[in-house]
Amino acid sequence: MSEFSSGFWDLYIAVVSVVSIVACAVFLKLQSARRVSTGSIETTGHTWDEDLGEYNNPLPRWWMWLFYITIAFSLAYLALYPGLGSYQGLWQWSQVKQLEEETARADKRFGPIYEKFARQDVAELAKSREALAIGQKLFLNTCAGCHASDGGGSRGFPNLTDRDWLWGGEPAAIKATIAEGRTGVMPPFGPVLGEQGAKDVAHYVLSLSGAAADSIRVARGKDLFAENCAACHGAEAKGNPALGAPDLSDKIWLHGSGEAAIVETITKGRTNQMPAHKELLSEAKIQLLTAYVYSLSAPPR
Repeated sequence: MSEFSSGFWDLYIAVVSVVSIVACAVFLKLQSARRVSTGSIETTGHTWDEDLGEYNNPLPRWWMWLFYITIAFSLAYLALYPGLGSYQGLWQWSQVKQLEEETARADKRFGPIYEKFARQDVAELAKSREALAIGQKLFLNTCAGCHASDGGGSRGFPNLTDRDWLWGGEPAAIKATIAEGRTGVMPPFGPVLGEQGAKDVAHYVLSLSGAAADSIRVARGKDLFAENCAACHGAEAKGNPALGAPDLSDKIWLHGSGEAAIVETITKGRTNQMPAHKELLSEAKIQLLTAYVYSLSAPPR
């Protein structure tokens, strides 16, 4: 792909764009220069429905001038704004620059509101209606796309309201998750266990939460679990927040329950990515967002 990063393609795009616009202007001029004769009516020879003919007349003048205006606008736009390869335009506008300017104005206006909460304890902020109202708006703008507007999550995206935490539910752990992000990896064990071994382990895992399971497979799967899975999930399958390994005994399933879903997880593995938000949100906003997320599953006050 190195050939697409050279300066040639910037020039190529610029030339093709400008030549195309100029060619449209020339073509329009040629098509609108002819005068209509006063003699017989000339047609293109196309006829529909036996008697509906297509006249060979120039464009109406008002229509022609609209095309000229469009062409002039196109050339002015490409001169002022980026659109010709790497050319930045006379006004030096860019989406990133506009976003940075709008963000700076918003921070100047609303920054003091956020900052007054920045040094307050998360547990105390979780009791403040004002702080939670701001935190909810931050959550809806930043987190609801994955975790749903009520924090209930969906398949593959954790429920933030059930007190079941992959990486820990204390304020410090939640804040670290939001700021730094998380990457959870369940390696594929299909090559190690084989089809039948994966089913045996799946039935053992099902039995841990009281779900219906084949007792024979459970017995076989117990030893396989101890050999391959206990290092992350623990001997009792209670999970490990340091690794993001889930508790397998609590009837809460991130990627679906049932034999088929669990076998798929064991066989193919899973990779979950929680993006870091420290570059997107200020320290004060992260503090407020942490308080709101904490409040979703905090014990009743």
